Order: sequence, then C-alpha cells, then structure tokens
Amino acid sequence: MPAIPSGTPTCPAPDTRPRLAAKLTDMIPGAAKVAVGFTDPVTQWPHAYARAADAAGRPVRLSPVARRVVARWVVRAYPDADWTRLYILDLTTGQLTAADRTPVRGR
Repeated sequence: MPAIPSGTPTCPAPDTRPRLAAKLTDMIPGAAKVAVGFTDPVTQWPHAYARAADAAGRPVRLSPVARRVVARWVVRAYPDADWTRLYILDLTTGQLTAADRTPVRGR
C-alpha cells in the first residue's frame, strides 16, 4: 500500500459538516431538517435511524435504507455528540442541536 504523501491531511477536512448538509439536501429533496437518533420510537431495539422534515415541519419520505444511511453519515460527522439523545440537523446551516424531547421506546 502506498504511503500518504507529505502534506496530505489524514483527518477529514474541517468543512466536512457543511458538505454533509449539502449532500443530504441533494439526497433528500425538499428536506430542511433531519432528526437522528438510536432509539427509534417504532422499534424496541436501538439502531441508527433518521426522519426528515421540510421547512414547515411536514415529514419527507425516506426509504428504510436511506434512513439508516443518513443516520450513519450524521453520526460519523458528529462523533462527540451524546447519541443516547435525539438530535436535529439543520440542513441549511449544518448545525446539530439536541431535540427538546426524548423519543419513546416501544410500539
């Protein structure tokens, strides 16, 4: 395997989070915010999930695969967040904030 040339950063660039928000905006047309967590309110076991909403707060449909992919991308971009909580990613600013409520587990 070739060595990394001198001067090439080995860590992700500091602009990764705004680029993630831009990619998610392209991936989920019409979405303004994405809720991400590990405690999906409709399942009894923890796994990464995401829910998208437009600027008015109406849900934007995501496939089950897209829900997990989006959630994993966000978790990887914000590894220092306390992922026992629910977070909201604003796709216009790239800011991640803790949600006001904790999702209810179970059905």
